[in-house]
Amino acid sequence: MLPLKFQDQLLPEAGCDEAGRGCLAGPVVAAAVILPDDFEHPLLNDSKQLTEKQRLLLKDYIETHAAAFAVAFVSPKEIDDINILQASILAMHRALDKLKTRPKHIIVDGNKFNPYQKIKHTCVIKGDSKYASIAAASVLAKTARDAYMKKAAKKYPQYAWTSNKGYPTKAHRAAIQENGTTPLHRMTFRLLAE
Repeated sequence: MLPLKFQDQLLPEAGCDEAGRGCLAGPVVAAAVILPDDFEHPLLNDSKQLTEKQRLLLKDYIETHAAAFAVAFVSPKEIDDINILQASILAMHRALDKLKTRPKHIIVDGNKFNPYQKIKHTCVIKGDSKYASIAAASVLAKTARDAYMKKAAKKYPQYAWTSNKGYPTKAHRAAIQENGTTPLHRMTFRLLAE
């Protein structure tokens, strides 16, 4: 079981994580989650360690049992305008904006974050495999982004987003080479193989 919190004296505490940083297409998506003290689920872990089926099971469980949660998107155009790191942080800030409960402390997966309002934050490298609230945020961000890319795949079937979700696979790069880009592609990213 992952520990629930980083600091007991600063509750409620929100965990934040994002999905889709390394993608060539689609938004970057972040989630913020506040878990209650009695939250537990045997599967909960970094979303990358889980199957799609496990993530979807967990998504429903987290959304039912979390004290508060929110998901937010930053568009490919915004990513191109401000860069992927700033876009990832912006997505987390947007998710925090949408929380119904205001946290007293924020824990963030990774090593970079911009202060949010006047709330203390702590960056935790590999936080999604260390703290339950960050793991929960990673699951919600990933499932929301995957759902978005599957929907986008219906409009742009040639890019195989149903399977690659916009990540830089050989098939995705080959499709860009052959068909050009879509409005969902991040133009500041290296879209084609060298």
